[in-house]
Amino acid sequence: MTNKNLVFAGMLVLNAFGIINAQQRPHLDKTKSTEERINLLMKQMTLEEKVGQMNQYNGFWEVTGPAPKGGNAELKYEHLRKGWVGSMLTVRGVKEVRTVQKIAVEETRLGIPLIIGLDVIHGYKTLSPIPLAEAASWDMEAIKNSAQIAADEASASGINWTFGPMVDVSREARWGRVMESSGEDPFLGSKIAIARVQGFQGDTKADLLKVNTIAACAKHFAAYGFVEGGKEYNTVDISNSTLYNMVFPPFKAANDAGIRTFMNSFNTLNGVPATGNSFLQRDILKGKWKFDGFVVSDWGSIKEMVFHGYAKDGAQATERAINAGSDMDMESYNYVNDLVKLVKDGKVKETLVDDAARRILRVKFELGLFDDPYKYCDEVREKATIGNKANNDGVLDMAKKSIVLLKNDNNLLPLKKSGQKIALIGALANDKNSPLGSWRIAADDNTAVSVLEGMQQYKGNKLTFEKGADLTIEKTSFLNEVVFNTTDKSGFDAAKKVAANADIVVMVLGEIGFQSGEARSRTNLDFPGLQQELLEEIYKVNPNIVLVLNNGRPLALPWAAEHIPAIVEAWQLGTQTGNAVAQVLYGDYNPSGKLPMSFPRNVGQCPIYYNYFSTGRPFNSEKNVFWSHYSDVEKTPQFPFGFGLSYTTFTYNNLKINKAAFAKGEPVKISVEVTNSGNYDGKEVVQLYLHDEFGSLARPVKELKGFELIELKKGETKTVTMTLTEKELGFFDNEGNYLIEAGTFKIMVGGSSDKGLESGFELK
Repeated sequence: MTNKNLVFAGMLVLNAFGIINAQQRPHLDKTKSTEERINLLMKQMTLEEKVGQMNQYNGFWEVTGPAPKGGNAELKYEHLRKGWVGSMLTVRGVKEVRTVQKIAVEETRLGIPLIIGLDVIHGYKTLSPIPLAEAASWDMEAIKNSAQIAADEASASGINWTFGPMVDVSREARWGRVMESSGEDPFLGSKIAIARVQGFQGDTKADLLKVNTIAACAKHFAAYGFVEGGKEYNTVDISNSTLYNMVFPPFKAANDAGIRTFMNSFNTLNGVPATGNSFLQRDILKGKWKFDGFVVSDWGSIKEMVFHGYAKDGAQATERAINAGSDMDMESYNYVNDLVKLVKDGKVKETLVDDAARRILRVKFELGLFDDPYKYCDEVREKATIGNKANNDGVLDMAKKSIVLLKNDNNLLPLKKSGQKIALIGALANDKNSPLGSWRIAADDNTAVSVLEGMQQYKGNKLTFEKGADLTIEKTSFLNEVVFNTTDKSGFDAAKKVAANADIVVMVLGEIGFQSGEARSRTNLDFPGLQQELLEEIYKVNPNIVLVLNNGRPLALPWAAEHIPAIVEAWQLGTQTGNAVAQVLYGDYNPSGKLPMSFPRNVGQCPIYYNYFSTGRPFNSEKNVFWSHYSDVEKTPQFPFGFGLSYTTFTYNNLKINKAAFAKGEPVKISVEVTNSGNYDGKEVVQLYLHDEFGSLARPVKELKGFELIELKKGETKTVTMTLTEKELGFFDNEGNYLIEAGTFKIMVGGSSDKGLESGFELK
């Protein structure tokens, strides 16, 4: 039968399989509800087509060229033409996406559109700071806007689904993926999860129909941030108390915010790989939390259950994954190879396949793909959106807000704008690639503004740059291990010479972009290569050093913390890195960031976090060694969670609680006066911590339960009021029940987790 073009409900459909009238595609009728349309479509689908919706392939051929011939690529191509592929990832750009979408829509029997996914982690082409850096802003509107920029650019290039946000709580600086997280705290992490979901998807489910929003994905469900030793892909062994009170809250917040997809994780939990874990996916996520989107596996995680020793072969891995609630198979090929036979053999219920396919179709309908499968394929919009001025302005704003001032002895900062000789030293200072971070799949290499370029915008001082030493000796990439220079010091003398003749030395040191991220675990958290030696050599000739850190995780820098007068945590700030750093160093932006993770004194303290448990011996009451401590270093972090300085100072006074005792259900209202007591206008993050002094389970020594970002003119005072409700006063027991218990509570309010004004109240 000759192919014919059909127009139905505003969508062009080309059919190559014999269906030539629109009445045979009633699911395209926009007058019906989404669920009615899904029902109509499901009735037409074969078992193979349902399983096909559950199959996701990575881009496997040059899509704008000829069809692939031979091997795995040809097989995948035939699957695509048969309707046995529901999603593709890493296909990007309007021309490429339109090509694969056209095959799915115009060459398959039912014309079901693809959902196109990509790791849009902190931007598409125009990159914001890495997520850990964004978390340091404690600015939910800025973080939401950053995700909106990412969604705007990604959607303009054909992408309609991102594998973000990562909402794993992690206390482990050795784990490279902390760069992708919001840090160590579930309360802050939950707020950021909501901001990012709303930034990607919009404020309501209806916003998914807009052309500039994309579906978001909460990952990695669950507990991936607690891999043992910080080693990537490792085992997780945590208590139920940690699971319910630390791990789950950001995922629950993302679900409550309407997130449409979840990704399971590589790790085991209680001996069961997350991909095959029905407790996580069916009991908690789809059961207790009533999640109605779909769950995608992580890359190859279904077949990896064989290596875990949880399945004897791919068929059993498929059976266990679908039974556990994993709806879409990312690049394992197990579902497309094994699932139909498992159903026909009676080993898997077809109702489970129906449920998974229905969930995937639901998200496609919510995105409007059935009504216009090419809605994300507008080349004019792509050209106008990618890298435009508004997006660059937005990521610059986010970058400035992410910078944390860790030390500023003798008010070395801000720099004077004229009359100074400044030496800029360090290979990273002239690096236009590392500031982009590790997750920058769609970004072009060497497109970041370097620190050197940013500082060159200020013309009043004499600026001289010397790299001192190369950081690496081979070209770095996403796929390969980094090889550092540990022997070539030939640039040391030139760097020392310019430093000796300078008034101020600015040194940019840290990690290259590919040293953090997935599969970038470390056992040392110091400066790699020759950087520490270079720092100490420069210090000998000029101690007036401003150390600017470029890194994707907390570092352990005890020598620098002791000797260097000014330290600026500038992370990996994305496209506008150099401009953000320069504007902070010169005082055009007063830093306001606060750490979302504790910085250890040495790697032996890891994992280290502020919301620890007291233990039975928290202090040295007997003046002997038998108390909880280290014998060779203080047990406190170098820089604690919530810490961050400003060019001004803030004073806290008059902490009040509206009464001394409360009945259950009564709100606890807390107020404090905050004064800008310094010489600059500035922003402060007012933080509220709570300690439940006794309960049916031991509780942490303090937990973040509220914060507010305020802006104060110099000399100005504001009264900040925060409220504790049952949502903040309770905790989960080991069975997942939420408890609010009578007792006494202490509060602390201040600008960091380590100190503040204290008071207390009773809950009856």
